[in-house]
Amino acid sequence: MSLYPVALRLAGRRVVVIGGGRVASRRVSGLLDADADVVLVSPTVTTMVQALSDAGRIKWLPRPYAEGDLAGAWYAVAATEDAAVNIAVAEDAERSGVFCAQADDGLASSAWTPAVGRYDGITVAVSGDRDPGRAASVRDDVVHRLQEGSLPAPRRRKEPGVVLVGGGPGDPGLITVRGWQALRDADVVVADHLAPQALLDELGPEVELVDASKLPYRRSMAQEGINELLVSHAQAGRYVVRLKGGDPMVFGRGYEELLACAAAGVRCDVVPGVSSAFAVPALAGVPVTHRGVSQEVVVVSGHVRPDDPTSKVDWEAVGRLRGTLVLLMAMTHLAAIAETLVGFGRGADTAVAVICDGTTSEQRTVRTTLAVVAAVVREEGLRSPAIVVVGDVVALGAGPVEAIPDR
Repeated sequence: MSLYPVALRLAGRRVVVIGGGRVASRRVSGLLDADADVVLVSPTVTTMVQALSDAGRIKWLPRPYAEGDLAGAWYAVAATEDAAVNIAVAEDAERSGVFCAQADDGLASSAWTPAVGRYDGITVAVSGDRDPGRAASVRDDVVHRLQEGSLPAPRRRKEPGVVLVGGGPGDPGLITVRGWQALRDADVVVADHLAPQALLDELGPEVELVDASKLPYRRSMAQEGINELLVSHAQAGRYVVRLKGGDPMVFGRGYEELLACAAAGVRCDVVPGVSSAFAVPALAGVPVTHRGVSQEVVVVSGHVRPDDPTSKVDWEAVGRLRGTLVLLMAMTHLAAIAETLVGFGRGADTAVAVICDGTTSEQRTVRTTLAVVAAVVREEGLRSPAIVVVGDVVALGAGPVEAIPDR
């Protein structure tokens, strides 16, 4: 069958979906991405469709289809489990001059829904001659090749500015898709030592790489210098990616960089990342929450001693907690932190996990107790970067979880 491929601009235009099951749910998601004004007609709907209706994102008419429901529609989808109803919808659409996708009978449809994929402003739509599996396979292959660069596509010139990208806890496979796309478009990458280093090896030779690492109590690039660097490159017309480990807004000083850009009139976007505070324990078999065990989780920076006058942590309140405590940047002052927690009421026998180099091939996990954790860390030679988890969740007994493999 010969088709004439076309892309529809449905923003603000009425689209009627008949049916509330699994197929209808999938079609509704795509239509909402196109900003269509979706009206769904069905006596019953899936939980997802119910949620969309409750949120006001679609209009749900909880009744069977009736003649006249397509009035004012630009496009229709017949996706019920009743073939007779789908035929009636398609016939009404034909009489009304409305294109209709009939989910259970492609041959009778006046419109087909292709397998759709998107990458960097490119939309890939594949029709497989009534073979949706084949169409999806071709779509996936094309999108994957676009992403990895084996299918050449002219690079879109990005507007000058800065994007703060959270690279995740270390495994390069844990960066978000949007973060990875930003790296591929970068003119300049300003990275620290906690960012996934394998991603830096994928940068093109034309990309300028700046080492902005901050080693605790050792060599570091001052934050003010990093701010100035981001602003100056952006003002010179470059697309700058500030690549950080974890999430840039979780003890990553990302907001300082955003404020510096704003003060200089430089556009700055944020791409959140997978936070090491939660991902590293998860992959070590330590859930930070668990039903019946922990109903709270608190993340605390331990980069200064509890008795340091610059500390803003209410350690007395933290010591009274009975849920999960996650400590970041705490290895240097771990002995003082453990002593303080016990002094303020946390049991000395509370389970503790220390996870070093989380999500990488060098990951090490040691389980102990609050009373002896500092001694164990010294004996085992554990070092930063490390995540320390305090609480009953550590004693649940799960083994390490296999990390997501590298791309």
